[in-house]
Amino acid sequence: MMLQFLFTLCFFLLSCAPVSAAGFDHTLWNNLLNKHVVAINDGKVTEVDYRAMLQDRANLQSYLAQLSTVETTDFLQWSKAEQLAFLINAYNSWTVELILTRYPDLTSIKELGSFFQSPWKKKFIFLLGEKRSLDDIEHNLIREPGRYNEPRIHFAVNCASIGCPALRWEAYRGEILEQQLISAEKLFLSDQTRNRIVEGGVFEVSSIFSWYGDDFREWAGSAQSLEEYFLSKALMFSGYTDYYEKNSGRPVKIRYLEYDWRLNDITVK
Repeated sequence: MMLQFLFTLCFFLLSCAPVSAAGFDHTLWNNLLNKHVVAINDGKVTEVDYRAMLQDRANLQSYLAQLSTVETTDFLQWSKAEQLAFLINAYNSWTVELILTRYPDLTSIKELGSFFQSPWKKKFIFLLGEKRSLDDIEHNLIREPGRYNEPRIHFAVNCASIGCPALRWEAYRGEILEQQLISAEKLFLSDQTRNRIVEGGVFEVSSIFSWYGDDFREWAGSAQSLEEYFLSKALMFSGYTDYYEKNSGRPVKIRYLEYDWRLNDITVK
């Protein structure tokens, strides 16, 4: 399988990759998402048809090969929005490829790890001139301190699990990235299976906010607390009306929900 990918990569290295001074053409990835990601409940939840994606794997690997041709010098010439869209798409597409390496014989991405190494630390990705892991893309590139300062990426990167924010049905693009991140944030916060306000005015929220709370506290250099963040977004939460009527002005209580690591497969019920 690796030989097949390397052959595809070499083919694209010898041809014209979809790279320009303005950014990268994500059409291949966009088409795959349009075909194989099913939106549920107005897009608050999505499921991936991995079986169909497996049949379309050649196109996925062509896209990954295109990503691998991008030089760091070209990448740094793009706007920050183009860079961030590129990195989010890279993370999500390589995650799908990782799932396909064992699909259908797995029920969770965590099964692709071992006692010694999590799946997120596997260095199986060639990107921007280096061999990288998913963790490297997310934590050293996307979350690089002082570079993007964009906590809403946590609503955009997808770890192939039910507990994750939905894998978007379209590729992220620099020219509309702000609108896409606004949409992703609203869809995630309004999904009552992951975030909600319950009796007693308690904000029951995804464990993502426990793991990456500092990203939201430090957004754009602000010193806001998570409580302030949730209050500023409360209108998006299920249960807001009752909360406002009974708990307005009271201290915010937060409870973190258990994360659902089951595969976000269309066949999972």
